[in-house]
Amino acid sequence: MDSKKYNNTKIFFNIAKGISTFLLILIFVSSGLSFTLQQYLSGYFHNQYVLLIAFVVVTGVVSSIIFFPVNYYTDFYLEHKYNLSNQTFIKWILEGAKAILVSTIIGVPVLLLFFFVLNKYDNLWWLPFAIALFIISVILARIVPVIILPLFYKITPIENEELKTRIQNLAKNAGIKVENVYKFNMSKNTKKANAAFTGIGKSKRILLGDNLIDQYTSDEIETVIAHELGHYKRKHIIKNIIIGTVASFLTLFLISFFYSYSVTWFNFNSIKEIAALPLLILWMLLIGLVQTPITNLLSRKFEYEADQYAILSTGKPTAFISTLEKLTEQNLGDKNPHPLIEWFFYSHPSIERRILAIRKYSSVLELNNGIIKDNLTYQGE
Repeated sequence: MDSKKYNNTKIFFNIAKGISTFLLILIFVSSGLSFTLQQYLSGYFHNQYVLLIAFVVVTGVVSSIIFFPVNYYTDFYLEHKYNLSNQTFIKWILEGAKAILVSTIIGVPVLLLFFFVLNKYDNLWWLPFAIALFIISVILARIVPVIILPLFYKITPIENEELKTRIQNLAKNAGIKVENVYKFNMSKNTKKANAAFTGIGKSKRILLGDNLIDQYTSDEIETVIAHELGHYKRKHIIKNIIIGTVASFLTLFLISFFYSYSVTWFNFNSIKEIAALPLLILWMLLIGLVQTPITNLLSRKFEYEADQYAILSTGKPTAFISTLEKLTEQNLGDKNPHPLIEWFFYSHPSIERRILAIRKYSSVLELNNGIIKDNLTYQGE
């Protein structure tokens, strides 16, 4: 099946890229190349903050060159091979350059802030930096929908008033005030379809990809939005903020602990040495390896709960199942991944598990409350 080949290829290259990144950084630090680069650049840049930026720029450019063939194959070639992309090579390059520019504008101040707290607070750098990251994440959540996303997509209010009214009623029932519902020109890059509920406070936005609007019925779109609103109604957003904040503090503490412990392994004298900083990425990768299946397990639980809310709030399980099947087909998702692959890599349950859970939940609602109005024939395991 094309979908299984497509997804397995993506996973294979992601694993290979992760292992290669770890090994290259390890070689870079253990061979003394990191220290050599720092010494070379210090002949041109005497300010430590400017030296840090130069060090990151050089390593970033080299890394981009090394991994360009892999990125080209997975992000451009494969997408065209399986007829999922609408981008030309030039547009792909330009979109990537734009993403790098935006990341740089945001990332450089964060990088300088990190180096400042590292020098000021020594081994306790992780605590003020974790606090700062939390504040930055809140600010980004406010500005991404209204400032950053429009840099990549044309975002306009949807024109279908009937669909807009349906979605606003769903939002109202979920306890969310939504002034407008927006669409974005997702089709400029891909044939895939998607929708999202993004932002916080006054920047909250319900966003529908134009592919979704053009190719799905109002009932189907309604169930997709109901699912997204289910994350809000079931307090997943608040839970994720709390869990994410705790995880961020814990992760930075562990990175700080292992980093301080390991700098002497590579003959560095201080955690403040710029040449030693790549060790932070090594520990981040290792800790992330442990965290990934845990966070994905929790995410899949939230997805099941949001699915239940979508059925409860719309009473349209057949439309929802149809939507999930069409989205999986259109986005070339693997309908039945290997359990181990799903356990580690998937933030959403497989489509087969989701549909089975929807049918079970819908059957219970039908029997107990008579809530489901459309005809759904329950298919057991």
